[in-house]
Amino acid sequence: MLTCQKSLFSLEEGIHYINCATMSPNLKSVEQAGFDGIKRKSNPQKITQESFFETTIPVQKAFAKLINCDDFERIAMIPSTSYGMAIVARNLGFKPNLKSGQEILMVHEEFPSDVYAWEEVCMDKGLKIKTILPPTELENRGKIWNETLINSITTNTCLVVISPTHWADGTRFDLEAIGRQCRLYGALFIIDGAQSIGALPIDIQLFRPDAIINAGYKWLLGPYSAGVAYFGEYFDTGSSIERNWINRVGSEEFKNLVNYQEHYRPKADRYNVGERSNFILNPMLETSLNQILDWGVENIQNYCKNLLEEPLKNLQSKGYWVEDEAFRTHHLVGLRVPAGADINKIQTELKRRNVQVSFRGEAIRISPHLYNDQTDIDLLMEALLTVKN
Repeated sequence: MLTCQKSLFSLEEGIHYINCATMSPNLKSVEQAGFDGIKRKSNPQKITQESFFETTIPVQKAFAKLINCDDFERIAMIPSTSYGMAIVARNLGFKPNLKSGQEILMVHEEFPSDVYAWEEVCMDKGLKIKTILPPTELENRGKIWNETLINSITTNTCLVVISPTHWADGTRFDLEAIGRQCRLYGALFIIDGAQSIGALPIDIQLFRPDAIINAGYKWLLGPYSAGVAYFGEYFDTGSSIERNWINRVGSEEFKNLVNYQEHYRPKADRYNVGERSNFILNPMLETSLNQILDWGVENIQNYCKNLLEEPLKNLQSKGYWVEDEAFRTHHLVGLRVPAGADINKIQTELKRRNVQVSFRGEAIRISPHLYNDQTDIDLLMEALLTVKN
């Protein structure tokens, strides 16, 4: 069983940061990898032709292992969720049998990058966005919301975009059932993994998505502006956003770059962001991914469960609402306050104790990691229960 790993991070003493869903702190090893990358450019003569490819392959392999993908060439380097979703949107228009009036399905209050991506393709192809609302009653909320989403996937659905864990309140969605329904009706199945992968086990052999888009600065513990994406067979001959040189066949032969190439490198390589060889960010992301693999994602999830299990039961007994355990994760939990409780007072009490969480929609979002310990949770509980009492 994992113990607290706070000593491996660079968090300030006295700060109780239970907010990994906003941004993870740096591991000291990731910080050092960044420093080393900066120093590397001080002596550019040491950066060889091979270096332009050597920084990406370890990241691709590590992320592939994390999601149980047996082909690292299906992993692309991206700078952001919006970039990855833009690739998907660009290629949705080429979907066979796509018809005007078909629907893109997503859940209520989805992250903006998962919403804005479809504006242009909807206008061009006459598609519609259909938002699946949660039930108004809190009892069995996650179960009913999942059922409503799954039953909404029909022959009129062209694409479903979903996160394993809702970014605002932590509701867990049944990726296996959603993927099965997408395949039944021929809809593309797109996962935004930013709020789950790295802390929640995700297996593409089980879920079989067409694409996974993943920012790196949250649960992958990586740097900002460095992310990864998985692209399945649907995208193998698709259209990339950029027309950059390094994604072309033969790009490793610098002397032949003037012999312009029409064809792209295989599989996901065509979707790599320009300057994908980033000599600073890639080693940082590689380091964080390898640390996660060393810990084990299931162990991270269990550590978070052990931290929060009893405190959540206590909060529920005091009138706070938490999603049923079958439909939430342990690394990202949304609390709804008791009737009559003053959110502003809760924020004041948390701030007074240097406890950092997030407020998203109607939920207090708690998102611990291995750097959190019992002291952090005790102070969180103290603030929440002081207000309630």
